Amino acid sequence: MRDKLAIFDMDGTLIDTRMVNFRSYQAALKEEGIDLSYDYFMKECFGKGYKDYLPPLIGDDVEKLERVHKRKIGLYKDYIDEARLHPTLTDFIRGMKASYYMALVTTASGDNVLDELKHFSLDNDFDLILTAESIPRHKPDPQGFLMAMERFGISAERTVIFEDSDVGIEAAKRSGASVIRIINDVI
Repeated sequence: MRDKLAIFDMDGTLIDTRMVNFRSYQAALKEEGIDLSYDYFMKECFGKGYKDYLPPLIGDDVEKLERVHKRKIGLYKDYIDEARLHPTLTDFIRGMKASYYMALVTTASGDNVLDELKHFSLDNDFDLILTAESIPRHKPDPQGFLMAMERFGISAERTVIFEDSDVGIEAAKRSGASVIRIINDVI
């Protein structure tokens, strides 16, 4: 009987999607006449929601913001081979399913998440997947983590969260669960 919960972030934690996300946004923004550098993307964008980091690049045009984001989602598959899986976390997920519920909680879009999970044959390894569309308040708000705990009736004391970004770590800490920080360079 499972009585514990392990929650994983996707981008940068379970799967290094830095280059996939960067190249997808770079191409989508280029279509709008906007250049995006890797350094800027890593410093200002990665690990955050698009509604937070796109406005400084494109202005307050909500229609343009959504157009760029939707185009990025459409381009994602073109760059998916640049993603890198964290093999140790994959082994943990598959090895601990007998005693842990496994949840994926991410600010990434549902379409991109499903594409990544299928690409790495992880699409059947999670008991719950919460994406940007299913979580009203994004990290650093702990809502996504709390939703996962509530779904399984597991307390924060019996939950461990794997995260990599500062906003994700803050959200994880605010949930009351144990937190394990993943360093991006190990992937």
